[in-house]
Amino acid sequence: MAQEYPAGETRPRRRGRKLLIGLVVLLLVVGGLLVVADRVAVGVAERLIAERVSQEVSKQGAQSAKPDVEVGGTPFLTQVLDGRYERISITLRDVQASVEGDAVRLPVLDVDARNVRASIDTLRTGQGDIVADTVNGTGTISYESLAALLNRPGLKLGEQGGKLAVTAPVDILGQKFTVAGTADVTVAENGKVALRFNNLDAAGLPNLPLARLALNRYAQGISIDVPLPELPFQLAVREVRPLPEGLAVTADAKNVPINSAG
Repeated sequence: MAQEYPAGETRPRRRGRKLLIGLVVLLLVVGGLLVVADRVAVGVAERLIAERVSQEVSKQGAQSAKPDVEVGGTPFLTQVLDGRYERISITLRDVQASVEGDAVRLPVLDVDARNVRASIDTLRTGQGDIVADTVNGTGTISYESLAALLNRPGLKLGEQGGKLAVTAPVDILGQKFTVAGTADVTVAENGKVALRFNNLDAAGLPNLPLARLALNRYAQGISIDVPLPELPFQLAVREVRPLPEGLAVTADAKNVPINSAG
């Protein structure tokens, strides 16, 4: 015979079910609030870092559009309490810097900072260093900027079969020719970009020793070590590679204050 309960008394099982549902709802609400707070805190940190990076890029004598900053890793608030962040990605657009009086332009410079250390006080007050264990940067130097550094009228650079290609008007033995060819591109020990034009020719060039000597001299004149602008975040160039859109530069650094770019 089923047990009867006085009128108005709730069965224990039903009461327990209601308590469980209430607890789940409460946890969902609290969890949602924590997620919102986490995302708000990320936004504040990203704005702070963007402002500091802009200030340091300006101090270095360079220019760029407002940086785009993304703080990776979740949850963010746990990283704040620990004072260590998995990854901070920074994108600098329209970077312009001066090299020996000429403007060098990088349409985009992507920077990836790993294992970043920043105290709560630094994020709260904006004072103190934000230091990354490692920083990797990739950017592209426009061929127009690179050609300007060679200082040869009419010279144009581009990419051909994965190599740096050149065309330029030259005057050889009193005649006008168009020189064309490719160069080997490497990073010199001094951090400059080494251009070595070993494969140049000119259509219609007379097969004369003097004509060939003049062409070789022109090739030697543009085979130089080209200085690059000082990159933010103490980045040192490790590799250069010709691409259709420009000369791709790969750089890295260790133990870098990413809010002290110079």
